[in-house]
Amino acid sequence: MSIFTHHPLNLSAAILAGGAAGLISGLVKLGWENVLPPRTAARDATNPPQTLLQQLGVPEKITHATYHYSGHALPWVSYVIHFGFSTTFAVLYQIVGEKLPFIKKDAGTWVGLTIWIAFHLGIMPAMGTVPSAKDQPTSEHVSEALGHVVWMVTNDLVGAEVYRRLVAQSRK
Repeated sequence: MSIFTHHPLNLSAAILAGGAAGLISGLVKLGWENVLPPRTAARDATNPPQTLLQQLGVPEKITHATYHYSGHALPWVSYVIHFGFSTTFAVLYQIVGEKLPFIKKDAGTWVGLTIWIAFHLGIMPAMGTVPSAKDQPTSEHVSEALGHVVWMVTNDLVGAEVYRRLVAQSRK
């Protein structure tokens, strides 16, 4: 038995479906973080996307740039990184998942947890972008682990439905 699907991949549909899923799941993850904030206000004064950009040499005046809406100063540069990450992984998940369906086991739960472990417990601490895993509070681990599951399940559900509709439409 092959681990690959036997149906052809509609790459443009997978990219569009993943892109749509990534935008929606990015909004879901932002909403999740309003309900269960992963970091203290002090640690969010310079959030991980801002820290990463500053580590790459981007000046603080850019990383902390904001736009104003309804009396709130909102960090547009952080949002670009947030949605870029979300959309990139959603597109990759959609493409790979169409060819290797085992990736989508349990609606992407395991992929979401794997991405959380890789980035929040491994890569970002190793880079000094966030504290080491042992120095992150339990509340951060809970918020980020569950948030990554909800984020990837959203990618799975939205991506699958948009892909299904696009492929069906292309057959007409």
